[in-house]
Amino acid sequence: MRMIRVFTILTWLVAAGPLSSQTNPSVRPNVLMIAVDDLNDWVGFLKGHPQASTPHIDGLASGGVAFVNAHCQAPLCNPSRSSLLTGLRPSTTGIHGLVPGIREVAATRERQTLPQAFLKAGYFSYTCGKVFHDGSVPRTQAEFGTWGPAPATAGPPRPFAQLPVPRHPAMDWGPWPQSASDHGDYKIASAAIEALGMCPKEKPFFIACGFRQPHVPCFAPREWFDRFPLDSLSMPELKDHERALLPTFSWRLHWRLPEPRLATLKDKGEWKPLVRAYLASTAFMDAQVGRVLDALKASGREDNTVIVLWSDHGYHLGEKEITGKNSLWERSTRVPLVFAGKGIRAQKPCEEPVELLDLYPTLLEWCALDRVAGLEGHSLAAQLHDSQSGRVWPAITTHNQGNHAVRSKRHRYIRYADGSEELYDLIADRREWNNLIGRKATDSIKNDLAGWLPKVDVPAAPASKHRVLLYDKGTGIATWEGESVKPTDSPPGP
Repeated sequence: MRMIRVFTILTWLVAAGPLSSQTNPSVRPNVLMIAVDDLNDWVGFLKGHPQASTPHIDGLASGGVAFVNAHCQAPLCNPSRSSLLTGLRPSTTGIHGLVPGIREVAATRERQTLPQAFLKAGYFSYTCGKVFHDGSVPRTQAEFGTWGPAPATAGPPRPFAQLPVPRHPAMDWGPWPQSASDHGDYKIASAAIEALGMCPKEKPFFIACGFRQPHVPCFAPREWFDRFPLDSLSMPELKDHERALLPTFSWRLHWRLPEPRLATLKDKGEWKPLVRAYLASTAFMDAQVGRVLDALKASGREDNTVIVLWSDHGYHLGEKEITGKNSLWERSTRVPLVFAGKGIRAQKPCEEPVELLDLYPTLLEWCALDRVAGLEGHSLAAQLHDSQSGRVWPAITTHNQGNHAVRSKRHRYIRYADGSEELYDLIADRREWNNLIGRKATDSIKNDLAGWLPKVDVPAAPASKHRVLLYDKGTGIATWEGESVKPTDSPPGP
């Protein structure tokens, strides 16, 4: 017991180290937060795709702490971002769909958000692009002191992708626009660069810049597509009938979506074009990250700035027979997460499981801001000091009430609302092809991970819609966007 107490005290002292010189608000570090939309592990330092080209993000990772086992709280934009920015799990708030926003939900209506904490502490605060989910909060000073532009990229006269109709207008990918300066992400980077130049010198700044790529539509100028020729493209590794032996309930999480199934992409000859576009739009986005980092360096304030880069969730590109997110597998939950800058030295990647929920308490501690009660994440300060420092907690991802994934350093456990389960050994089976549920040798692993399932798991908040799944245990009927789905119903196409 004495050894444990000594270790705890030493850990606290180490974690508290950089704060002792930051008790004066005037010398608190600046924060540059860069959010990316729908970026999975197809990033150089995460090695998710052999042709991924992200030199600027990789450079940031090599100069700080890269968390290579980081996971989102929800595989969907609004619940993921709402969780990160309020510090509460979707299972706590009931925010599971694209609607409602945090100020329309009882659990988060009066909640102090991460940017509000910095605004309250006297920081100059600014945002541009997509940080909160579009339309989920009013563009007022309640969240940020200044709201910059958040443009999307206007599409071409006719869609590139040949898909069945009716089709969602976002389901497109191709070389567009002709000029980089006409692209939404270029404009977002320019806004962040302008903010770095105008922020007052006498105050620390909190600048949040949210890029839209590689979210569909996957657009980038032609030169970025030329970097990934179709005839030499490396495609995701797939297994025939990959989901044949998996729980049928897994299909309920993405019952009818605008994102096409793999079978449709193959039928229409669009699988390779989508993979190419995802890589191209990611590379273009990375170049915009580079522009912002160059501007920070030119501002003369780089040495006193903490930089954190994250993506809101991952994205399937054929794996598990789908495209898009809305799953509890690695491809949908694993995200890039990097901390660099003030007080953070270059270290080996951290392989401990971490969550996007951990950002809020980490930034509060690192910048010596007042604690916020009730945060459900855990500070990563110990890992920023020593990236090989261990953690107790796994990463938990939730997609609608009753559906959760628990990710440890080695394993992933999934339990669906109907009680069906999956278990994977990510070291022996990184593609999650071999479900270990039902094997006595792994029962203890399953039971240990199941012990981390959220104890609070509230139903969807009132007025929830768009990708919301409800389940009635009594009847076994699931409801997807108002459509009743029986246990025997086959997944719809396309």
